[in-house]
Amino acid sequence: MSKDKPMKNPGTRRRTSARANSPEWADGLRKLYDSVVEEPLPDSFAQLLDKLDGDAHG
Repeated sequence: MSKDKPMKNPGTRRRTSARANSPEWADGLRKLYDSVVEEPLPDSFAQLLDKLDGDAHG
């Protein structure tokens, strides 16, 4: 019978900020992602979603 290592309790570890441990390029990638998420939805795409939503309900 093999002895398993006891599982560490994650609550006992010191919590550190994800940003503090992330590489330098991660901040730039986060800014790029945020800028894309904040872009408005194109009208043609919104119309397509409305049409698909209408088709799904009846």
